[in-house]
Amino acid sequence: KKMTLIALFGGIESGLIYALVALGVLISFRILDFPDLTTDGSFPLGAAIFAVCVTNGINPWLACLAGAAGGAAAGMVTAWLHVSLKILQLLSSILVMVALYSINLRVMDAPMIPLNGEPSVFSPFIAEDYSNQFWVQPLIILGFVVVAKLLLDWFFSTEAGLSMRATGVNSRMARAQGVGTSKMIIIGMALSNALVALGGALFAQTQGSADVASGIGTIVIGLAAVIIGENLFPGKRMLVLTLSAIIGALVYRLVITFALGSEFLQSFGVRQTDLNLITAVLVVVALRLPYIKRYFKRKRSS
Repeated sequence: KKMTLIALFGGIESGLIYALVALGVLISFRILDFPDLTTDGSFPLGAAIFAVCVTNGINPWLACLAGAAGGAAAGMVTAWLHVSLKILQLLSSILVMVALYSINLRVMDAPMIPLNGEPSVFSPFIAEDYSNQFWVQPLIILGFVVVAKLLLDWFFSTEAGLSMRATGVNSRMARAQGVGTSKMIIIGMALSNALVALGGALFAQTQGSADVASGIGTIVIGLAAVIIGENLFPGKRMLVLTLSAIIGALVYRLVITFALGSEFLQSFGVRQTDLNLITAVLVVVALRLPYIKRYFKRKRSS
């Protein structure tokens, strides 16, 4: 019983970490209409910067901020390649993602940095025998997610935030209204990747190590969360969009936790290594959901 409870809390914990990623992906994909693969590099970049800071005696809260700042810088480079050098959005993000692999290795000086025994943002709240760790960590990460959501909701109600939304909807029209679209894209991409890198920094603390390969498939997970959330909670208002991305991430992770822990599915040969395959299938199903809903509606009305 305790094991299933710990597995459930584990699913919620990683769901909340990926909720930060989903909020970042929401900004790039949905609000700016910018297909951004930088996330696969900025997620481990956040972890790498955090690990290097903490192992050098820097406060873990400051180390988290430093990780987020690193992600913001990566996002700005992607935006700059597109805005100033006129490189295609997708290509500029792929170039930065590829470059970040080498940069992350250079930052860490090794493919992995163990963090066992190093302080984390959870350390002050965890009991000496780790008995409360399984629920304390998700609770603190929830705090990060709630703050991020509230700040985003506030930002997108300001003039700058509305200008950014206008840029994503129709950049030519936004320019005609006097919006500095290039600046908006750079700020938006910085914001997006800062959230992703913050997720990476928290991920490293829950895993007990920073790993250069931890970012593989991050963009797919973020997209899955956004798409699942949109189908569960359709809406155009910012409050709903951010909430749906968070809930989508939680649903996604809990489905994955169930799929990988289900004896029924294991009897069909489903293994831990099938994580990315299950994710891909989930995204396809989520993308088809609106069509399936419409199909059944038509069936019912006919």
